[in-house]
Amino acid sequence: MTETDSDLKAVAARALGLLDLTSLNDDDDAQTVTALCAKARTAVGPVAAVCIWPRFVAQAKDLLHGSGIKVAAVANFPAGGDDIAAALSDTREIVGAGGDEVDLVMPYTQWLAGERDLAKRMIADCKQACGDKARLKVILETGRLDSADTIYEASGDAITAGADMIKTSTGKVEVSATLEAAEAMLRAIKDSGRDVGFKAAGGIRDTAAAGEYLALADRLMGPDWVDPWRFRFGASGLLNDLLAVLGDEAPAPAAEEGY
Repeated sequence: MTETDSDLKAVAARALGLLDLTSLNDDDDAQTVTALCAKARTAVGPVAAVCIWPRFVAQAKDLLHGSGIKVAAVANFPAGGDDIAAALSDTREIVGAGGDEVDLVMPYTQWLAGERDLAKRMIADCKQACGDKARLKVILETGRLDSADTIYEASGDAITAGADMIKTSTGKVEVSATLEAAEAMLRAIKDSGRDVGFKAAGGIRDTAAAGEYLALADRLMGPDWVDPWRFRFGASGLLNDLLAVLGDEAPAPAAEEGY
């Protein structure tokens, strides 16, 4: 094994335990969730979480009982509308079913239009609904924000409103995670002084790309900052490449990103 191969394998081993294995397709059903949960328990270790629609949380909790794998589900997804009551309904459904994490889409269109208080109120209300039972991961949809400065500002508002983790993207728009967006978000976390996590989601399909995000976090936040509590990858197709690098299975085409 060359030094490069060894380095890539180390990245893959590190990234596997940071992965939110995701399925958020319109035609997902109970069978989809059963297969996803089985895939989450890999031969070389578990992923960090599965991320699914709220209606499947109870099923996933049952299937993953005792595994240590968290169950996350989405709220106000994917459009990020301005209906706080609807976002709260999603959040309460997830928490009530035993979900560990709520991935909430910030109403980014309204935020960009200057309605920042509405966005912060939605985040704060959903955080309150999570209580001490679930973590709130706020999706900024950075591909629709127009600059690193804007992403930094949106990150700051989400953190101030109570986000436990901030996340780049839904994976449902043209531009998902980028290193530029990640840097702006990580800087906002660092400047906040709060113990808030970061999730890069959408479009990260191979181990080398995952390594770039890990290197960025190590550089900005310190070599001991990244762990499954503070750092996640939101992807489905990435798992195939991680396992291929680790030697668990032959390379396979990347699956369609759920988000």
